[in-house]
Amino acid sequence: MNMTHPSPSGSDVRGLTRRGLLARALAAGATCVVGAGFVAARDAAWAVETAALKPETMATLIQMARDIYPHDRIADRFYAIAVKTHDDPEQAGMIEAGVSALDLVAQGQGFDSYLAAGWEKDRVAMLRMIEHTPFFQTIRAGLVTGLYNQKEIWPLFGYEGESYSHGGYIERGFNDIDWL
Repeated sequence: MNMTHPSPSGSDVRGLTRRGLLARALAAGATCVVGAGFVAARDAAWAVETAALKPETMATLIQMARDIYPHDRIADRFYAIAVKTHDDPEQAGMIEAGVSALDLVAQGQGFDSYLAAGWEKDRVAMLRMIEHTPFFQTIRAGLVTGLYNQKEIWPLFGYEGESYSHGGYIERGFNDIDWL
């Protein structure tokens, strides 16, 4: 797909492919690349397409997810999978309005946007300011299952999965919790 929009600097980027856009963004050191209908990682081979939400909104949701449930050993792609469920036309208005409100909170704290706050402690303070809102509660509640029901991350927590089909936990080391 060729993009024919002018760049922010005013130069024409006719013929620039998505791959070219990614390469330029990566060379510029972007943490998260936001393009026409997608968000991609700078340092990993993943991307998430958006249908109902703006890519910038999805990038904000991914960062929010990491700030709400921070795990250094879990890659951003798992957070992206967890918040992808909010890319829904029925929720889009509420989600876009919530992210706009969060960005207004960030601006009140001296940042251009929530994503522009470089320190986790600053972003968490902003989230605490909106934690009573339906927007925040919707995102937080969706993360509980959206993040922790992903079987690929279970080994990172030492969880082996359900035990019923294996006869339960009694004979499978229920008391070998070495991380407590």
